[in-house]
Amino acid sequence: MQKKLFTDKLDNLLLHRKWGYLILLSVLFLLFQSVFWLAEYPMHFIEWAFAESSNWFNSWLPDGWATDLFLNGILAGLSGILVFVPQIMILFGLITILEDTGYMARISFLSDKLMRKVGLNGKSVMPMISGFACAVPAIMSARNIENRKERLLTILVTPLMSCSARLPVYTILISLVIPQKFFLGFLSQRGLVMMALYLLGVVMALIVSYVAKWFIKIQEKSFFILELPTYRSPRWNNVVMTMLNKAKIFVFDAGKIIMLISLILWGLSTYGPPERMKAVAEKYDQLILAQPDQKAELTHHKNAELLQNSYAGILGQSIEPVIEPLGFDWKIGIALVTSFAAREVFVGTMATLYSVEGGNDADQSTLTEKMNAAVRSDGSKSIAWLQVSPL
Repeated sequence: MQKKLFTDKLDNLLLHRKWGYLILLSVLFLLFQSVFWLAEYPMHFIEWAFAESSNWFNSWLPDGWATDLFLNGILAGLSGILVFVPQIMILFGLITILEDTGYMARISFLSDKLMRKVGLNGKSVMPMISGFACAVPAIMSARNIENRKERLLTILVTPLMSCSARLPVYTILISLVIPQKFFLGFLSQRGLVMMALYLLGVVMALIVSYVAKWFIKIQEKSFFILELPTYRSPRWNNVVMTMLNKAKIFVFDAGKIIMLISLILWGLSTYGPPERMKAVAEKYDQLILAQPDQKAELTHHKNAELLQNSYAGILGQSIEPVIEPLGFDWKIGIALVTSFAAREVFVGTMATLYSVEGGNDADQSTLTEKMNAAVRSDGSKSIAWLQVSPL
């Protein structure tokens, strides 16, 4: 009885016509702030650990293709997978807490009025939120929506949600484009941009649903009936298990695709037409002999030119004219192609390409730092977005 009274009092605030929506936006705001804020330290640690490991292995492994494969293929691919595990665990841990406490059902209740204006109803919120994890099970969960038209619209717009596969891509691009700045000492600018990207998916889903409802000629009334559970403390065992399961799914399911493509990409970016590769190697070997004091710089230029003349470089430069107006170079072009297999592969592709370009030289720079420092032949930034002044 006491728990019921507490739930009623809390609902008077959380389901208020004005304050309820303000609190909902605040909860979502804190959710995405936490994804960047809490994950920052473990991500930096993982990046540092892989950089140190690569440096250590490079110091005692003999030169050769096997060492190059291990360092620039396997190790670079693993770093592109594991570095984003903290963010995925934190995101789904926080979502599970919202579900366990009973607040997720309140989100459906608050959203029903807005959803009906675009042809959906409050029950559509759960599949759409599940779409933040993966669109396939989210679409399957739409079967609980009784109204056929609302069910079809929910299935149509759910893939527009930003699934977990996009999180690593968002993270690497936000880290490149948006400076690390805090407002009022704790509001992360990168967290705000992350929230804006997720909200953009939601807004576009609502717009598409509003347009599509006029094309689905099904006349069927529906009623939104939902039992609101009492508020309770989250089951921490369930939260931890969910975080571990999501990390396991990402590492083993997406990780297998990332590793496979990383290894194939290593081969394509290491080898090329023998005549072209030999000509580049001989050119820089002579320059190094003539200017031994500039060996480090010349070796870097040699690795970069070898990469450009490899099979991967030839493929990337062939599609570069198409993507150059977007501000992308040929490396990002290759990453766009490989990401058709899985969105997460984008980051693994960039990690492999920049590792191959660096050769086996000891380099403790993170992937973000390497991409940030990359320049074109004319000295401009490789990624045009980086030329935009900080917000």
